[in-house]
Amino acid sequence: MEKGNQGISHFDHFLQSQESSVVNKFQQKYWKTKQTLIKVTGKKEDEHVVASDADLDAKLEVFHSVQRTCMELLKVIEQYQRRISLLSQEENELGRFLRSQGSQDKSRAGKIMQATGKALCFSSQQRLALRGPLGRLYQEVETFRYRAISDTWLTVNRMEQSRTEYRGALLWMKDVSQELDPDTHKQMEKFRKVQTQVRHTKTSFDKLKNDVCQKVDLLGASRCNLLSHVLTTYQTTLLHFWEKTSHTMAAIHESFKGCQTHEASALGASDQAAKKKVKKKTKAKAEDEETNTSKDLSAWFNLFADLDPLSNPDAIGRTDEEQELLNA
Repeated sequence: MEKGNQGISHFDHFLQSQESSVVNKFQQKYWKTKQTLIKVTGKKEDEHVVASDADLDAKLEVFHSVQRTCMELLKVIEQYQRRISLLSQEENELGRFLRSQGSQDKSRAGKIMQATGKALCFSSQQRLALRGPLGRLYQEVETFRYRAISDTWLTVNRMEQSRTEYRGALLWMKDVSQELDPDTHKQMEKFRKVQTQVRHTKTSFDKLKNDVCQKVDLLGASRCNLLSHVLTTYQTTLLHFWEKTSHTMAAIHESFKGCQTHEASALGASDQAAKKKVKKKTKAKAEDEETNTSKDLSAWFNLFADLDPLSNPDAIGRTDEEQELLNA
């Protein structure tokens, strides 16, 4: 009988512990859900708790900035490559057009068009060399986004879940502490359980918080190294492109220096004459406006002089008889 009673008591204790565990899990989920609603709705949280995560929030801003700017950089590279191709195509078409028209003109102008057309075709071919470094830059940034940023993003998500659990446990402990009676054994035991839950969630949150801060620092340094390495190749290619094209254009300019047609001279002279004419009209208009303004001011002052004798300095100090004689 005693063994049977002991077995029943052990079974009852097991059932109570299981029930307590289920209730505890239910309460944990309740307070976690409540904290999630507070975060989603944007309600004000405890300022001390928010201030304790200021360094973490600063790191999260850096992470979101890196994530956003990498996406924008990929879009810009795509547009840049597309526009380089279009510009090179248009430049090549213009060069071919000048060469074909210049071959039909046997004068010096035809030679200038042919030389300029060849230079534009050469420039269009050299411009396409920029697509190589840009393509490599695009691949490197895309790989960086899919691997480094995605890995950090997963850690950030785990940290946010842990932070929600931790803050939910703090809300739970705050609620229990408001109704705490030190003389009641059950309430003290409940408070200790909640306190243990807070410690457990804080330990998990602190670990993930440290992981996020370290990964964000490493992410920023890795992106700087990546861009400085890949953009060096692009910069070198761009400098070579401008050196070659500028040397070609300068050679054409020197070979045809001083060659100017009479039509161009006439156009230049007429253009200068038109500019002088416009300048003369503008000056005359300004002088007329200044004259009209001075006349208006004179009339305005004369009107006030007629209304108020003291405004006329010549009338000061005269007698009434002298003023009448002057007016007559």
